[in-house]
Amino acid sequence: MMDKLDAVVIGAGVVGLAVAARLSRRLGQVLLIDRAETIGTGISGRNSEVIHAGIYYPTGSLKARLCVEGKQQLYAYCRRRGVAMNPLGKLIVATQAEQQAQLDALLIKGRANGVDDLAPLSSRQLQTLEPELSAAAGLLSPSTGIIDSHGLMLSLLAEAEEQGVIFCPLTEFISAHGHGDGFRLELNQQGERMTIDTHYLINSAGLYASQVAGRIEGLAKSIIPTLHWCKGHYFAYQGKSPFAHLIYPVPELGLKGLGIHATLDLGGQLKFGPDTQYLAPDSQESYGVHDTLRQGFFETISRYYPNLDIDRLIPAYAGIRPKLQGPDDNEVADFLIQGEAEHGMHGLVNLLGIESPGLTASLAIAKEVSRRLETL
Repeated sequence: MMDKLDAVVIGAGVVGLAVAARLSRRLGQVLLIDRAETIGTGISGRNSEVIHAGIYYPTGSLKARLCVEGKQQLYAYCRRRGVAMNPLGKLIVATQAEQQAQLDALLIKGRANGVDDLAPLSSRQLQTLEPELSAAAGLLSPSTGIIDSHGLMLSLLAEAEEQGVIFCPLTEFISAHGHGDGFRLELNQQGERMTIDTHYLINSAGLYASQVAGRIEGLAKSIIPTLHWCKGHYFAYQGKSPFAHLIYPVPELGLKGLGIHATLDLGGQLKFGPDTQYLAPDSQESYGVHDTLRQGFFETISRYYPNLDIDRLIPAYAGIRPKLQGPDDNEVADFLIQGEAEHGMHGLVNLLGIESPGLTASLAIAKEVSRRLETL
């Protein structure tokens, strides 16, 4: 391994891969590290695999802007690189007439965010599109789709490596301190300690991004936020799917997510999720799905799919999101991208609280990182 690098990217999830691929267009020596044995073992491999339109996020936020930009870039990238995707569209549904005002607000917000293809639908129109659906009204989002997230990550890794990126799995970041024109890093690669120098350092460590930031000497502790781990469970639905679109209920007030929705994968498998379950601060990563959750899923899903057969709900998988929004916070937290303007350290970018819509926004986030490092 080279002992002097242009950039080191910590974390080989979809965002870290996108950042490494982007930076390698201009930089000759880029190292991508991850403490896992392969790419995308955390957040990026445990989600709904949805390409979001950009409807829900506060207007003017990074989430809104980077989601809308990222969606367009992602569809173009998939076509160019042959990554499997399907813009099958999403229905956001109000199960009660009293939720009409929330639908109207989502329509206004979506259009303000640049999502200009939303279409209001009546109950009769919804029934025509999805006969098994029970809803009073809805919105059609035709630019929402699904993607092979692992295929995307493999493509980004191949692109990065074609451009000279070195990927080192099973490599843990220990510490960094600024010196002169860059950083000196200490890494642990399968028990072997090594020291390397790099001009740029990008922290894309997902669940552990705040921990990584805390190990960067000279970075003020006061600007390192707490990441709240929020677990979401998914249940698969055996047999043929009753739906051709993604189905999202209107988000319930007080929820820290979009509610338990119906999504399809590229093979046509229907799944429901995620719920939201904040974990204790000292929790370890755990991805089990207990069958005891089935009844709660059944009761929630039945509001928009009354013919749901509880016996066909099968525990599938779970994911964990690194939320900046705590369990008692009602205000939606934005992505936190810290560059020199925020922390005063030249060449460092911290990516914190990169949860949904991080997959959709990944290419746009990479462009934003490049801009913050002044390498565009």
